Amino acid sequence: MTELAMHAADRDIADTLCDQVRSAYETRTPLRIVGGDTRAFYGRPVDGQALQMAEHSGIVSYDPVELVVTVRAGTRLSALQAALAEKHQMLGFEPPMFGEASTIGGAVATGLSGPRRPWAGAARDFVLGTRVITQEGKLLRFGGEVMKNVAGYDLSRLMAGAQGTLGVLTDISFKVLPIPNATHSLRLPINLEDALKKLAELGRKPLPITAAAWHNGELFLRLEGGNSSVSATQAQLNGEPLDASFWTSLRDHTHDFFQLSDDQALWRLSLPPHTSPLALDIPEADIFYDWAGCQRWVKTSLDASTLRAACAAAGGHATCYTPHAQGGAADPFTPLNKVVEKYHRNLKAELDAHGIFNPSRLYAAF
Repeated sequence: MTELAMHAADRDIADTLCDQVRSAYETRTPLRIVGGDTRAFYGRPVDGQALQMAEHSGIVSYDPVELVVTVRAGTRLSALQAALAEKHQMLGFEPPMFGEASTIGGAVATGLSGPRRPWAGAARDFVLGTRVITQEGKLLRFGGEVMKNVAGYDLSRLMAGAQGTLGVLTDISFKVLPIPNATHSLRLPINLEDALKKLAELGRKPLPITAAAWHNGELFLRLEGGNSSVSATQAQLNGEPLDASFWTSLRDHTHDFFQLSDDQALWRLSLPPHTSPLALDIPEADIFYDWAGCQRWVKTSLDASTLRAACAAAGGHATCYTPHAQGGAADPFTPLNKVVEKYHRNLKAELDAHGIFNPSRLYAAF
């Protein structure tokens, strides 16, 4: 592990974290779980004592042959990615990095995935196992390098997207992927209607597409795979070359599109494949179509109910990404229906009876 230690500081503070959680449980003290604190904009603000995770870092084990890596939650994403890249491997879900301090624990807790997600899978699809601090301050292992624990519940994957509301992630084991041998990105001038038709057509063919987006009269595609496959598809599609940094700027929200005016909030619309443009009073230039149109970034001053009604009618949902101080929604996530809310409450009550883990991070009531 000497070579990998160059990328990630190796420090295990799990015992200290367990003591802090145990004390919080006994005194009913709410905890705000903090890694790099680069994703604070995603979700509701948490009022609680900070549980600092950044020092709990380092790569615990890495087997490039088996495509498995285990890493502590406070490890910076940049350090993990650098270590994997040395073996020509990567995190398949292409996690967004909203700053140099971004940690792998935060990436899993928020469950966010980058442009490759429709073709490779979501963050939870790559989680093999976790170690989690429970409400009583016990450090338990779930999964490992298998897909579910002995109780039959896939608790490791359940932690992906839970935003720390069910326990404290300390270690995560991932399935990793080889970096493709060849990659080429291109751009094509095309209107939105024709772009959506073309994307539907391309989706029915065995092409090496791993990212597809449209904005402001241009379709953007990324091709990855074997040299011959990428070259043949490139020749078929033609188009102007596109710098690979485009996908990083889209993934990390550093693209110029994500600059908001004072009256705008940023929304993420999640929709079924091949959904037509929604009937919303929003300029075309203020919508960025990602994931071949299934994920749409919207800059708007429209209210939450209008956006969510339009998404719900199409079978999707809307999430606000903008912090409250900048005009975002008071409830960033789509309200749960009664059945789902019941299961959510029951799960929360079982795993966090006193509400100490990131209270009200997802919803105000729990």
